[in-house]
Amino acid sequence: MEVSQKTIEINISKAKAGNQAAFRFLLDYFWTDVYNYTLKSTKSENDSEDITIQAFSKAFDKITLYNEDYSFKTWLITIAKNVHVDNIRKRKISIATETSREQEERAYLIADENPSPEDIIIGEQNLAKLLRDIKFLKPKYQEVIQLRYFQELSYKEISDKINEPINNVKVKLLRAKKLLAEIIKK
Repeated sequence: MEVSQKTIEINISKAKAGNQAAFRFLLDYFWTDVYNYTLKSTKSENDSEDITIQAFSKAFDKITLYNEDYSFKTWLITIAKNVHVDNIRKRKISIATETSREQEERAYLIADENPSPEDIIIGEQNLAKLLRDIKFLKPKYQEVIQLRYFQELSYKEISDKINEPINNVKVKLLRAKKLLAEIIKK
């Protein structure tokens, strides 16, 4: 999809004013660029997605600070690079933290609360199909969809439950809905 620089600038201005459609446009348009950049440095699809989500979350949170004299794509990639460096630092710190055997055993006892195949066989055929399609999403996207649309939790409640900032939750939900729409179209 070829988009003019003017269209991008208009959507940046709208996003600065809080327009959700503009945020969605910017996320969709720049996702691949930021994701591919982070994938080169992480060599991991999961880490790359997490970093990209965090980068967009930080960018959207601070979009009023964006300076139009610079490329928006470069600004996003710089944020992603900083998020990646921060994550590496955090990992180095967390590696030093030892876990007890009891903590590890408790971690294995956590139940998988995703719907089982039996749960999918429910009354309405459309709902059953939707649940099957949701299963094709990565677990982190399944989780936010389940919490938001099936358990009807607020962004704040989801944020508290998965221990992530509200902006990360919003970006994950946007991304999950986009991926789910692509699955449904197929």
